[in-house]
Amino acid sequence: MASQQGLTLHIPTPPARPGEVASFDHVPLSPAGAIRRPSIDAAEPDLRDLPYVIIRILDDNGDAIGPWNPGIDDETLLKGLRAMVQTRLFEDRLFRAHRQGKTSFFMKSTGEEAIGVAQAMVLRPGDMCFPTYRVQGWLIARDYPIADMINQIYSNAKDPLKGRQLPILYSAREYGFYSLSGNVGSRFGHAVGWAMASAFKNDDKIALGYIGEGTTAEGDFHEALTFASVYRAPVLLVITNNQWAISSFSGIAGSEQITFAAKALAYGIPGLRVDGNDFLAVWAATQWAADRARANLGATLIELVTYRASGHSTSDDPTKYRPADEAAHWPLGDPIQRLKTHLVKRGCWSDERHIQMEVELADRLREAQREAEAVGTLGKSKPPVSEMFEGVFKEPDWRVIEQRAELGC
Repeated sequence: MASQQGLTLHIPTPPARPGEVASFDHVPLSPAGAIRRPSIDAAEPDLRDLPYVIIRILDDNGDAIGPWNPGIDDETLLKGLRAMVQTRLFEDRLFRAHRQGKTSFFMKSTGEEAIGVAQAMVLRPGDMCFPTYRVQGWLIARDYPIADMINQIYSNAKDPLKGRQLPILYSAREYGFYSLSGNVGSRFGHAVGWAMASAFKNDDKIALGYIGEGTTAEGDFHEALTFASVYRAPVLLVITNNQWAISSFSGIAGSEQITFAAKALAYGIPGLRVDGNDFLAVWAATQWAADRARANLGATLIELVTYRASGHSTSDDPTKYRPADEAAHWPLGDPIQRLKTHLVKRGCWSDERHIQMEVELADRLREAQREAEAVGTLGKSKPPVSEMFEGVFKEPDWRVIEQRAELGC
């Protein structure tokens, strides 16, 4: 009897580690404009090729081509560019504020700005976003007051959340932005439940939920997809595949075996794989999935292929686990530069106007920061102690009443 060969365990490893040459050969790209755009009422079995290609609209020259081109007017695209630039400036300034000891924690979305901004502009007022911590562009695109965002980061006396959330875990119901949570996977289940409730009430509102690619390895992801599929929930389930889950390569979550969009196939719902650094492609795919949901045709799983150019957070040093110049090798480029190039080619924008806009937005941001810091930075100003008793119970019970009395508030 032949001896059996010993088993070996496969451990996914990234293509390059610090000091090695960065490579993205494991991310095959479809040509811009090459992917078909099916009707929103196409049957799911007829859509099963889409999770294996990448929907792209902007080509390397900045032209918008192909059937997915949403034909957005100049004014709307300029509004999107403005919100993306404001998001990046905001994050750079608040990152520096963290380094100056003005707050305890911060996270940036550098390289992912097209996602939150485009999707905020596509969805309607009343729809609900269940976010991760890299879509603050949603709030900026919807004109949420920047000073209020900074107050929340500083947890000061004017913090809209009364100091109850970690910095950057925003919440703004009136802007369609559900409370952020560090337990990222929970937001998929909440988005599905909210969408099911909307359908149960015969409302016309839909939901959008975000997770990162690493969270697809958690049970929350699969439970949410089961409910979304079974009950045809009017929800868009978005996986932001930015290649790294903190310091874990996307292969740890299964990217070597199959695309994340293809996980939709097991649940009988459409899966789209989209260039997440292409504002127009994010817009078009979101619009397609939203129209499908509003037509009572159920959920869509969207994988946005992008790259996390910065560290995971201010607690992270990405040079410890990936090449220092890896971001420069990312083949889908910078979403802001790509949209700017497209607008210049359309003749409605220029380098001079872009610089002028950056100066204007930086001035606006500086003034908002001054306004927030006049209230106080972290630890220098706090919400009243009495706030800890508010919003806990609809009707305060005897313990709350006694505790308030003990504190004299």
